[in-house]
Amino acid sequence: MPREATRTATIYTRVDPETKRQAELILEQLGIPMSNAVGMFLKQIVIQRGIPFEMKLSSAKPVEIGTMTKEQFDVEMQFGLDDVQAGRVLSAEEVESEMNNDNCSLPGINARKKSFV
Repeated sequence: MPREATRTATIYTRVDPETKRQAELILEQLGIPMSNAVGMFLKQIVIQRGIPFEMKLSSAKPVEIGTMTKEQFDVEMQFGLDDVQAGRVLSAEEVESEMNNDNCSLPGINARKKSFV
């Protein structure tokens, strides 16, 4: 009895290069080709009848300076000055490194990062 060739469908997608690079590094360690990982994701969508992880909007919205009153702006500036005076400061390199960390400890950063995804 002749064996049927496995039928597949082709999917083309765009993703930012850094996300792709990081995913490839992790998948390589797991021994899973990218195409298999995408297939696993799609199978989970079918099995769970939806996206296989929780998706929700961030409850913390970044402060938009244009929507602030002078009083609100002054309060926010005072918070910043208080932090500087108390020594609660980070270098730009520390902030960038922390923001790239998925377990970021900077207040509100993970929520903000997820809202851009």
